[in-house]
Amino acid sequence: MAETPRVALLVETSRGFGRDLLRGIIRYARLHGPWGCYVTPGDFEQMLPRMKDWGGTGIIARVETPRVARAILRSGLPTIVLDLSDEQLRPENPLSRLSEVASDSRAAARMAAEHLLDRGFRNLAYVGVTGRVWSRRRREAFCARVREAGLEPLVYSPPAPRGGRSSGGEQTALARWLRALPRPAGIMACNDDRGREVLEACRDAGLHVPEELAVIGVDDDELLCELADPPLSSVALNAEPGGYRVAALLDAMMRGRVRRPRRLLVEPLHVVTRRSSDIEAQGDPEVAAALHFIHDRAAEPIGVADVVDDLMISRRALEIRFRKSVGRTIHAEIQRVRLERVLRLLHETDLPIPQVAEASGFTSASYLSQVFREALGTTPARYRRRMRSDPTDGRS
Repeated sequence: MAETPRVALLVETSRGFGRDLLRGIIRYARLHGPWGCYVTPGDFEQMLPRMKDWGGTGIIARVETPRVARAILRSGLPTIVLDLSDEQLRPENPLSRLSEVASDSRAAARMAAEHLLDRGFRNLAYVGVTGRVWSRRRREAFCARVREAGLEPLVYSPPAPRGGRSSGGEQTALARWLRALPRPAGIMACNDDRGREVLEACRDAGLHVPEELAVIGVDDDELLCELADPPLSSVALNAEPGGYRVAALLDAMMRGRVRRPRRLLVEPLHVVTRRSSDIEAQGDPEVAAALHFIHDRAAEPIGVADVVDDLMISRRALEIRFRKSVGRTIHAEIQRVRLERVLRLLHETDLPIPQVAEASGFTSASYLSQVFREALGTTPARYRRRMRSDPTDGRS
């Protein structure tokens, strides 16, 4: 491929996920290019340029309309599409034969559910949007995790749209639904946009966040989350490195090195906790205090005895009450919180494994490796390499 690659990027710039994905694509293009890129700032629905006239050599696109789908297929160019629907993934649909990148919606939803469960919420609800496959997948996974905890999830059903999802009538219906929820409740919104709408509806309904309703979104669009009132907690996705992997895959496709379709997942990293969910909703004050101690001190080499000593309560009594309220032992909760920190450090830093262990409360790198292998079936070093692997090598 002697000529400069010219790539059409039909990716929304109005959402944090799309912007982060584009940042990763641009970073790859700068390091391995140059590339000529076509991008139109805007929302989901965009138009493909006349690729033949423009001299296009590749496409990365979210396929929102049949017209865009036809134009992509007609071009015959190497293409990676975003978040195909179940219908588009059917074998008889030609889009299913293209490479795809998608957010790991199910893992993100389970992470959000865990966040709310860990804070003691036993009334759990989901607010999504209609017509988005990722919203449906997040709803299904969230509800499944809530049911695993022995609870029944509550799901908001938006009224039929009348000229736009964010209409005043829809917000009124959402506020009415929120007011009727049993409290305190934890709510997962399908993304940060929807999370902000939930917070606005809470304000309209006269509900206090997070004391009565705690809210968490997905994408960790920092500007959007910090501008929310109160600031919105969110599940951070590995979108920028994901964009880099997408660009590497497209580059290999344009060079003829990869010919079979590949599937890439943008995995969730961790929950960025802000004021909208920064509360413990435990009915048992001792369990709430134990959770607070664990979350504050898990990066230190604490054990169950330290938690018990801090609360000045019998170990057996606390263990029984903790397991009943949280669904796991105190030791298991300490390890879970530490592993969350380990995963974050493996994703976001280049710290050597011994330093990751020390910064996460593990007494040694070998003990971290043992716990990590039991939980995830691999070692910290291998996990880090896999998360940063080249998608063109056939292992992604």
